[in-house]
Amino acid sequence: MRVSEVMTRDVRVASPDDTIQQAARIMAEIDAGIVPVGDNDRLVGMLSDRDIAVRAVAQGKDPSTPIGEVMTRDIKYCFEDEDAEEVCQNLGDQQIRRIPVVDRAKRLVGILSLGDIATSNGVSGVGETLAAISRPGGDHSQTNNLQW
Repeated sequence: MRVSEVMTRDVRVASPDDTIQQAARIMAEIDAGIVPVGDNDRLVGMLSDRDIAVRAVAQGKDPSTPIGEVMTRDIKYCFEDEDAEEVCQNLGDQQIRRIPVVDRAKRLVGILSLGDIATSNGVSGVGETLAAISRPGGDHSQTNNLQW
């Protein structure tokens, strides 16, 4: 099964100049914990609810802080024509729950979440992926470089 068959296609994109308050409103409207950040039709980052909590609120940043100051710039992505089971394995290896999906021209076409995979028929390995994602620490630990 291809990623394009299980991904979420309707994706809202924020700008790096939008505020974290605006991004939080977008997340509330779409009932999601992550929003891609784009600039001039190019994906430049991802902002998660955890980024807002750990990189903004915990650091005492104002709600008017631009997303560009707290977003994750190291973007992991997958292609829409990749095998969903292989991407599922990669999510576990990289310890991420959601990943932007791009076409071969690297234009954003969707988001793939662990939930998308879990609710699809024909993709196995979700339990193993969740266990791998849930390991403590890793490259995506947001408290590694924080200064209090």
